[in-house]
Amino acid sequence: DVGDLGPTFPDLEQRLQPVPPCVSLEESVQVYKEHCRMAREFHQVKHEISALEDRKRKLLAELVEDEKVAIEIARLEEEFRRLTEENHTLVTVHGERAQQLKSLCLTNGTRRDSS
Repeated sequence: DVGDLGPTFPDLEQRLQPVPPCVSLEESVQVYKEHCRMAREFHQVKHEISALEDRKRKLLAELVEDEKVAIEIARLEEEFRRLTEENHTLVTVHGERAQQLKSLCLTNGTRRDSS
């Protein structure tokens, strides 16, 4: 049985559609069946390629997003480093000023005590 003898493979160009066999010739029927098998395989491979292309697009979009996140992380790390350094400088300056104030207060207190 060769089934429906009309074109049944919409993914194939018209010129590649299996040609209905001459049912009285076994070789023609075999060629038709082989052609139909190849058309089904072609359809399956084409579907798999399409699915892989969709997956590739999704992975590329994820990669772009990951790169954006990596850039943001690097920016935040640099900002953290800069702010940590600034904080260290401010703590140092604050300590120096506190020491100066303490010295001034002691100096003023000594002057008052000696007058």
